[in-house]
Amino acid sequence: MEEKLIVYGTSWCGSSRRARQLLDSHNIAYQWIDIDEDRVARSRVEEINHGNRSVPTLIFPDGSILVEPSDKVLAEKLGVPPPKSLF
Repeated sequence: MEEKLIVYGTSWCGSSRRARQLLDSHNIAYQWIDIDEDRVARSRVEEINHGNRSVPTLIFPDGSILVEPSDKVLAEKLGVPPPKSLF
């Protein structure tokens, strides 16, 4: 089991950036791993997602996993308010 939140993503993925922005805005500690730069991490994401490179993939300290969560779902999991919609 992980000791802290791990976020697997890519630098070019908008969903990965949004997840990181939500975590950062609430000062939530996490380990960022770019699967484009880490072959072992890429394999781990593929294993979790049945061969797919779905990002962001978040692994929580309790062992639970969220894959490509919406801001609302991620905020609920973290127990923080969701970001305000721009629309």
